[in-house]
Amino acid sequence: MSVNHKVRMNRLFRQGKCLDVAIDHGIANEPDFLVGLEDMASVMTALIAAGPDAIQVNYGQADLLQCAPQRDKPALVMRADVGNAYNSLRHREMWAVLHNPEEPILAALQMDAAAVVANLYMIPDEPGIFRQCVENIGRLRHACERYGMPLMIEPLVMAPPGVGNAYISLGDVEKMVPLVRLARELGADIVKADPTQRVEDFHRVVQAARCPTLVRGGGKDALDVVLAKSAALMSQGASGLVYGRNVYQHSHPSRVVNALMAIVHQGVDGPGAMEIYRQA
Repeated sequence: MSVNHKVRMNRLFRQGKCLDVAIDHGIANEPDFLVGLEDMASVMTALIAAGPDAIQVNYGQADLLQCAPQRDKPALVMRADVGNAYNSLRHREMWAVLHNPEEPILAALQMDAAAVVANLYMIPDEPGIFRQCVENIGRLRHACERYGMPLMIEPLVMAPPGVGNAYISLGDVEKMVPLVRLARELGADIVKADPTQRVEDFHRVVQAARCPTLVRGGGKDALDVVLAKSAALMSQGASGLVYGRNVYQHSHPSRVVNALMAIVHQGVDGPGAMEIYRQA
């Protein structure tokens, strides 16, 4: 591990833990994801003030974080890829590409990111997009190694057609563990994984990752449910959380951040976090 790599990991993790608020949803080109993100400048200002460990955005929005005047502000995690796996209608052709295939982490270096993130989709009957993801990660891994940039991989086991929305990720631990293991084999420094259907199975995901494992938030849910589940997942060995809609689509995002930070860094349980939210 290079010095640059250690420096960036230290910016992202505090005593091995991290809350990363993801607002990179515009890249999915899905209108439902943009509810709450209409005014990105205001959203970013509020999140910087709330103080999570990191904020996850794309290159075109990263200036809102990195040009903010505060010296002590969240680290930048930059999304490196774009695809069409989250749209409400099933596509005839599935694809996932890097923003800049020739210099895949140039934008992240320019914006002083602490890490880059890319997807590893496993979609039934769609081997093409899986291969594209593997190729993307291979190019990213080479560049990350060269420049000391941590690589976060997001392995997603997607449901077959006709289950829920057109594309929905699953928490099937038997399918997740091999894909998480593959992410590690491909060189993940950090894994961002779905919660397992049974929370008590998540330690198997952590074991397969053999690196800091962050829990992906997914769709919005009732806050008390989110907080209780988050605390339970942390107790299974997770190193933190990457939550988007459960933060920015909430009526009080900064208070949600306070509650989640207490879970991640202080080991507060769900009810305790809910009380922190109410008192904020």
